[in-house]
Amino acid sequence: MKIGIIGAGNVATGLARLLKPKGHEFMISFSRDQKKLAATAAQFGIQYGSVASAVEFADVVVIATPWSATGEALREVGGAGEAKIVWDCTNALKPDFSGLQIGTTNSAGEEVGRMLPWGRVVKGIPPFAELMHTGSVQLGDRAAAVFVASDDAAAKATVMALVHEMGAEAVDCGPLTNARYIEPAGFLLVQLAYRLKRGPMIGLSLVNRP
Repeated sequence: MKIGIIGAGNVATGLARLLKPKGHEFMISFSRDQKKLAATAAQFGIQYGSVASAVEFADVVVIATPWSATGEALREVGGAGEAKIVWDCTNALKPDFSGLQIGTTNSAGEEVGRMLPWGRVVKGIPPFAELMHTGSVQLGDRAAAVFVASDDAAAKATVMALVHEMGAEAVDCGPLTNARYIEPAGFLLVQLAYRLKRGPMIGLSLVNRP
């Protein structure tokens, strides 16, 4: 599968680290430093290009930008010629991580859907980049969970399959409006990891009684 990522930071490269060995092809995009973008692509053995070229390349478009840069990045998409799966990894964190800019009555996932009307949007915040860069998202005897929401069943199934290939647990959370609750859960993890000093080798998991 061809995966075009809008974003070239630690989340983007963490996804490439976990999924490239599974046979997927990657193109990263969106950087103010083109030399750094090229160096990152070379480091991970993947392609790089403009946002528009990454979208054109992709079977699945991944959005892995800081929320403050997401609008700018998506304006560089141009006109997509066909509907595509969009895996939204963003969270609408305030720049100082003190809260969410959007929450409970709206979500970053829904905003992405409005910005990309051609997108078959799937919300799924991956594990912390630091954890992904260890090469495993296993935490003790359990894998970190990725909570996934979308109004498009086929697009959701595709992203959930990629999550499983990463070694994480994909949890079906229903329609895209439930991103309103997935994103605050992600914010709780940010607080635990960075404000409360537990570190990024943590994740959420869903436990069911059989």
